[in-house]
Amino acid sequence: MIETNRILLDSEMIRSRLIREGVGCALFWAESIDSTNDWAKREAAKGAEDGSVYLADHQSAGKGRRGRVWKSPEGTSVSMSLLLRPDIPAERISMLTLIMGLSAAQGMKAATGLEVGIKWPNDVVIRGKKLCGILTETDAKVEHVIIGIGINCNMEAFPPEIAEIATSLKLELGEGVSREAVTAEVLKAFYRNYRLFRESCTIAGTLKTEYEELLVNRGQQVRVLDPKGEYEGLSLGINELGELLVQRMDNGETEAVYAGEVSVRGIYGYV
Repeated sequence: MIETNRILLDSEMIRSRLIREGVGCALFWAESIDSTNDWAKREAAKGAEDGSVYLADHQSAGKGRRGRVWKSPEGTSVSMSLLLRPDIPAERISMLTLIMGLSAAQGMKAATGLEVGIKWPNDVVIRGKKLCGILTETDAKVEHVIIGIGINCNMEAFPPEIAEIATSLKLELGEGVSREAVTAEVLKAFYRNYRLFRESCTIAGTLKTEYEELLVNRGQQVRVLDPKGEYEGLSLGINELGELLVQRMDNGETEAVYAGEVSVRGIYGYV
């Protein structure tokens, strides 16, 4: 069993693991911060370099999607944000969220051996429950992109309102996990995938293959929650822009679903 009684995240251990893997990055750590995304934004304004990583053991005002608050007990999760200055078209920025979702799934699997999957576009799940949250933000001029991720590592319970859809690596593995190992493996995967993505600014080739291998929606019936009208269909996978391809049940046509506009759920539950 991995020792998990360390209260604070050991950032030096993460650096050492990354250096051994040939991954170099500027990594910063704080015991407590308002939000790692906001921290990264402040550093971006000061000229922080592309690829910088901001880690905190605790967030007092962590952010979730659509203005939600991301909460986690101290010493049990991974809370970090990456600052990127990608030289890619603005309309391709949203695909970075899928790249992080893929990287998070690959990193968690490498660190724990658990057979995790991806619920499109970027939720890492196991047994139909969510293991992490990802929030991507950019400035008005798209001079930088911030990708924040919170990973449920050693939580033993969740509030009633999310207990049915949330889980942790510890609950799934049956023992505690090293947050340092999880962090290092996720970053290792991300920098590799980010490099591949920048070659074509698409999710093509290796990235598409690896993403679809982990896509739990693929081949499943889904409900598309579109503001213009909900519909059900069969998930076929993704295209090179990271859009989910859904064959509609009502007319047989295949729709390319864009993550920024709609949500997708399973017919019988969250996944």
